Amino acid sequence: MIDATKETAFLTDVKTLRARAKKALDDGAVMPSYQGDVEKTIALLQTVVATELVCVLRYQMHAIAAEGITSKSVAAEFKEHADSEHEHMLMAAERIDQLGGVPNLDPDGLASRAATEYGKGGDLVQMLKDNLVAERLVIEHYQELIRYFGDNDPTTRIMLEHILAEEEDHASDMHDLLVAHEGQPFLK
Repeated sequence: MIDATKETAFLTDVKTLRARAKKALDDGAVMPSYQGDVEKTIALLQTVVATELVCVLRYQMHAIAAEGITSKSVAAEFKEHADSEHEHMLMAAERIDQLGGVPNLDPDGLASRAATEYGKGGDLVQMLKDNLVAERLVIEHYQELIRYFGDNDPTTRIMLEHILAEEEDHASDMHDLLVAHEGQPFLK
């Protein structure tokens, strides 16, 4: 027979939770049980916001600049990725707001705050390579952030895991398009 007192021993009683929830209402969603460093989390998420904004701009520019025989389908893929990156930026910005910060959307210094680069455009194959490199960089950066947040901030970690899965899909898309245009894998 299972001892119910042992199973629920780790749970805080509802009266205690209710009392905690009524304290420090100015803290919004940040509870005393939050184990992360709020200021450092906000700073790291500011980098995510800047990175995703740069990705939006790069993909949008590539969607407009794409030329060639298959450019319409590739441009459509670039546009789809721009929209996805915009959603990622909004998720990170909203998390900053939940933590009591203000997302930095200021265009001044945007490139220096981002983990990735805007790029220059060029031919279709170069755009695909630039986007694949950017996606691979972001994947590694977000994997590091996920490990950093771990169990100390599960909300931010889960958000980043969701974004990471989409970034991995983007990298796969760019790789597939590159293979289709070059006839051989760019990466082994």
